[in-house]
Amino acid sequence: MKNAWQWWKDQNLVVQIIMGMLLGLLLAVVVPDATWLAIFGTLFVSALKAVAPILVFVLVIAAIAQHKKGVKTNMRTVLGLYFVGTFMAGLVGVLASFLFPTSLQLVKSTQKIDAPSGIGEVLNNLLLKLVDNPINALSQANYIGILAWAILIGFALRHASVSTKVVIQDISVAISAIVNNVIQLAPFGIMGLVYQAVAVNGLGALADYGRLLFVLIGAMLVVALVVNPLIVFVAARRNPYPLVFATLRESGVTAFFTRSSAANIPVNMRLSEKLGLNPDTYAISIPLGATINMAGAAITISVLSLAAAHTLGITVDFWTAVILVLLSAVSAAGASGVAGGSLLLIPMVTSLLGIPGDIAAQVVGVGFIIGVIQDSAETALNSSSDVVFTATAEYAQEFIGNRSREVAVD
Repeated sequence: MKNAWQWWKDQNLVVQIIMGMLLGLLLAVVVPDATWLAIFGTLFVSALKAVAPILVFVLVIAAIAQHKKGVKTNMRTVLGLYFVGTFMAGLVGVLASFLFPTSLQLVKSTQKIDAPSGIGEVLNNLLLKLVDNPINALSQANYIGILAWAILIGFALRHASVSTKVVIQDISVAISAIVNNVIQLAPFGIMGLVYQAVAVNGLGALADYGRLLFVLIGAMLVVALVVNPLIVFVAARRNPYPLVFATLRESGVTAFFTRSSAANIPVNMRLSEKLGLNPDTYAISIPLGATINMAGAAITISVLSLAAAHTLGITVDFWTAVILVLLSAVSAAGASGVAGGSLLLIPMVTSLLGIPGDIAAQVVGVGFIIGVIQDSAETALNSSSDVVFTATAEYAQEFIGNRSREVAVD
């Protein structure tokens, strides 16, 4: 037994997670009635969600308080990459919808829909999140509010004494250690999540939506394996695939099963540290990306909205679809904290196409039915892209610096 435990500890975390996935699948087939096994997944996701807000709050304060004047954070580049990535993902969703038009088998929605009525309400919600009470922001995992308060406190502490900064840094290290311990439990958590997905939810209900899932997942794969690598290459002039595969393997897999960008923040922080990225950048860009970098959401919104239009025989020209993508990309940040995520933006977007609200509600119902796969793939793309673009911004800065030195030598 001791040798088996030592062998387990010697394995790479990714290998352990793969073994957890296989074990969860095996248990779902052999003992499908042992639903108590799902508690491992629930506890893992809950632990990640619990530690993520305080991790972000402390790390951002520490990064800004310790920041040395003149050291670049690359945040402007990261934000630009987030916008380009989300918009390009939406375009891929539009093109996929035109190339593979899909009709929906509309059903009555069983979920309570509380979608924003327009872009004004979305922006209003965003501003209210920005000025949220800090205690409430932490308890509700409002990352816009958490970032705002952490940045303000961090700047205020830049002139604090050295001993105060040391205490802040020590707290940051302690919280990071707790996060690492939680992440070590990922194989058992993934086992429970896989078991729940297969044994409790089942996949049989997805058979009638095979074509829709093909378009959605296909578009997300194109973004993850073609569009994002192209953006990395153009910005940093390096082979993008080692970075892309590393993020999909170590961030995307976990996000796929947790189905929560917020829960995956600690995983992405750890991966950024492993890649040797600048903590002054990733301490801010990772939690911000979990809120505003919504490539998968843009695909979901555009594909389902255009599928609804196709079902009703509504003709949508390409540029109208592009406008819808731009609207959904901008509004996703404001609605990201609402339960249901991207699906609850669909009624607002479809209203611009003249689709009645009751039909839009049925489209959301379809979204919840396929959510066991759609939401998983969407979260995996969203979350892994956060690290991809954070790293790309740093690599791009290195490329520009190298080019400048070459010109100076010439």
